[in-house]
Amino acid sequence: MPELPEVEVTRQSFADRIAGARIEKVRVGKALRWPLGCAPASLVGRKVTSVRRRGKYLLVDLDRGLLLMHLGMSGSLRFDAAMPEPALHDHFDLVTTRGVLRLNDPRRFGAVVYSDSEDAPQAAKLLGGLGVEPLGEGFDAAAFHAALGRRKAAIKQVLLSGDIVVGVGNIYASEVLFLAGIRPTLAASRISRPRAARLQAAIREVLARAVAKGGSTLRDFSNAQGQSGYFQLEAMVYDREGEPCRVCASPIRMIRQGARATYFCPACQKS
Repeated sequence: MPELPEVEVTRQSFADRIAGARIEKVRVGKALRWPLGCAPASLVGRKVTSVRRRGKYLLVDLDRGLLLMHLGMSGSLRFDAAMPEPALHDHFDLVTTRGVLRLNDPRRFGAVVYSDSEDAPQAAKLLGGLGVEPLGEGFDAAAFHAALGRRKAAIKQVLLSGDIVVGVGNIYASEVLFLAGIRPTLAASRISRPRAARLQAAIREVLARAVAKGGSTLRDFSNAQGQSGYFQLEAMVYDREGEPCRVCASPIRMIRQGARATYFCPACQKS
């Protein structure tokens, strides 16, 4: 599943190239997770002004309104001057004067939703419950610790919930907890202020490094130019069950939390 780094890498790979383009045609294929919310023809003639990211959503700003794009479990975007005829899993085309933005999504859990503004009900419903951006200036260590103190659930689950800090998905949650030296089963409310500060710094470091490496390509992720990511090659614990820890050589363990795989080092993450 594309996580925050993969979504940010995707944004960076086409945002500058599509900015300023005018929409010439919109093609909608099989139904996605949510309906588009407007007649496709009503978008023709509008101008793409910028592409932003909020959590795992891409916000394609238009001169009137915006499109919210989510890659779901298996989605990917491509942007090119020309595209071949749509294939089986190509479910949305935004044809512009600068190229075609195409969403491919085999499992169709992704979405493209139109909203009149970021404050309109359609957008507010999707974005309203999201936590602070981990790579933004608003991610404050003290506020992060205070929010953790109100949660009794395991810290791994709290990170995945996305309502305190957004975008720390399953791959990166294991990695940041390892870097911070925190056991994934520890109750969030038991994390001290100094350890919360280390965790906050680890979240920033791991996500920024993942973006720099082009994200993680575990199955089929690639950016809008078709390029794969390489962060998975330097993962410390994720998907390394039974392999020696890169720090202490203890075997990496895997447990299930909420039906998701969690990887950790029992020696480096004692509590």
